[in-house]
Amino acid sequence: MLSLCQFGYESLLERELVLAGLVVAEKGPGWVRASQELPAKATAPAVAGLAEPPAVAEMIFPQLTLLAPRELKGESVNALAAQLADYFFESLRGERIEAPWPCVSQMVPEVVGLGRRASAVEKAFAELLKKKLSRIAKLAVPDLPRGGGAARGLFVFFADFGRIFVSREAWLGGQRRMADDDAAPSRSYLKVEEAYIVLGREPQAGETVVDLGAAPGGWSYSAAKRGATVVAIDNGPLKGGAFGNPLITHRLEDAFKFQPAPGEVYDWLFCDLVEEPHHVMQNIVTPWLAQGWCRHFVINFKFGHVDSLGLLAEVRAPDSPFMRHATNFRIRHLYHDREEFTLVGDTRL
Repeated sequence: MLSLCQFGYESLLERELVLAGLVVAEKGPGWVRASQELPAKATAPAVAGLAEPPAVAEMIFPQLTLLAPRELKGESVNALAAQLADYFFESLRGERIEAPWPCVSQMVPEVVGLGRRASAVEKAFAELLKKKLSRIAKLAVPDLPRGGGAARGLFVFFADFGRIFVSREAWLGGQRRMADDDAAPSRSYLKVEEAYIVLGREPQAGETVVDLGAAPGGWSYSAAKRGATVVAIDNGPLKGGAFGNPLITHRLEDAFKFQPAPGEVYDWLFCDLVEEPHHVMQNIVTPWLAQGWCRHFVINFKFGHVDSLGLLAEVRAPDSPFMRHATNFRIRHLYHDREEFTLVGDTRL
């Protein structure tokens, strides 16, 4: 398998793969290629159908994983496009495509000019596909499916100008680049917008949200624009679309000391504090989840000054508040995250 991650986090992705029992064969900017050692006389399971989730299914750093990828090499655009077409046509034997399917290319963004090469190969491949299978070509969608999990289509990764990896099967972590909003007070708005995709739900009109450490208000604004009523807790000021928003009540209080009124349950808990993660887990996560003060949560843990995978192990330990009090629990290193995890889930009420 070949897993893609945010540029600069390859070493953490590699460590995560190794801890899962995989053997790393190669890595480059934003990607790691690994495989699972098989016992003697054992054979690799069939990829088609994905009867069992791959080892990366619950990992946090892979954003997209190509399963059983084939490596193709060529010195020219036409050579790469021809090999890609041959691979795709061969893989279609016995298969009927009747619905839109993802035809997606990814690349190493730090390699100057690689984007132009990828675009040229995509165009040449599209012409070959249209010439031979026009109906299937019309159904191709140049974007990843929304959400996470298994996907079948054509997934291409450009490791360099003359080297690509291609697969018909991929596993999506759910991460994706989000569109900005000029009224959003900060780029942290993009993180919570992306987190909704991983969780599979988002605040609705009429729901209630408490945003701990809200300033300057990116997450509060995200919920309010959907019609939710927000209580923003922070001693700092709100800005942009959060400032003066009629759906947002700003309370100048300490996020660690705030508690709901007796019997009050918020639909959503938001928490994106620049604080030591153990402090957040003990003093916010534990009481809010254990007491059932919220129904759903989106929480960020900063791991810049702690061992990220060690922190991950603690979060997933049987006695952690997440394991004891949460369902539909997922952790991801989002496209818009930096040195932080995003944790989403529902509370067992």
